Amino acid sequence: MDGTQFEDFLADLCRRDGCTEVRRVGRTGDDGADVRGRLPDGRTMVIQCKRYHPKRKISNGEVRNLLGSQVHFKAEVALFVTTTYFSGPAERCAVQNGVVAVHRDHLGLWNNGAALPSLTAVNGAGQGDRRHRALRKNTYE
Repeated sequence: MDGTQFEDFLADLCRRDGCTEVRRVGRTGDDGADVRGRLPDGRTMVIQCKRYHPKRKISNGEVRNLLGSQVHFKAEVALFVTTTYFSGPAERCAVQNGVVAVHRDHLGLWNNGAALPSLTAVNGAGQGDRRHRALRKNTYE
């Protein structure tokens, strides 16, 4: 799946979970928003989507860019969804600033039926236990 297909896939997951006015807006010059819409409770949302190789991590700067996009679009909720993991500083920045950080494990939960609002409950809950991290390291590094 390429970047555009990944954005469409996430927009479809949002629609499945009752989000409205969902539209993919990602392209060059998108001001850091790939998907915009409204959550089921009516709050506006902005989503940054990154389809990266599992070895690459989301940086703190990328999370800060999303925070700027949230301000720019006057969105009430910001989500950062990726096929990889967040660096420690990036995950802390997201949690401290109310960004929902959806890494590959949480994306798997969402894809397998967990509702989007439930992902906020696991935000910042880490990125796997010691055994899981060792398996990931052996697989991708």
